[in-house]
Amino acid sequence: MKRPFFSLLALVILVVTYSGVAVAKNLSGEAAVLRTLDKITARTKDLTIGIDETVTYGTLEITVRKCLKRPPEEPPETLAFLEIREQLQDAEPVTLFMGWMFASSPALNALEHPVYDVWVIDCKIASGEQSKGKE
Repeated sequence: MKRPFFSLLALVILVVTYSGVAVAKNLSGEAAVLRTLDKITARTKDLTIGIDETVTYGTLEITVRKCLKRPPEEPPETLAFLEIREQLQDAEPVTLFMGWMFASSPALNALEHPVYDVWVIDCKIASGEQSKGKE
């Protein structure tokens, strides 16, 4: 049972990372940029998925629930809360992953799938949100 350990480890890292005294507020993104890999064809594809939007990639249904990015004056980090389900023919969707993925540590809390890999690359921040973070 590795998953509970890694989820707990991700939570501890998140708390330690974001518990500093002089930490600026994270910027909330309007979309997440994810990179996907089809292990069979060895092809990668970048997907830009809006918040609460679902995109189909192969047999996967990927939904981005939240995307956060540190402001430019802080050490770089991007994280996204994702729900990834697999839709096989004539079957109900099966949830494969639900949780936070970190751009700086893609292996920390990763999707475990024999055919596909998915990891976070970036958050698209609205221009108004970027200016609010600098105040």
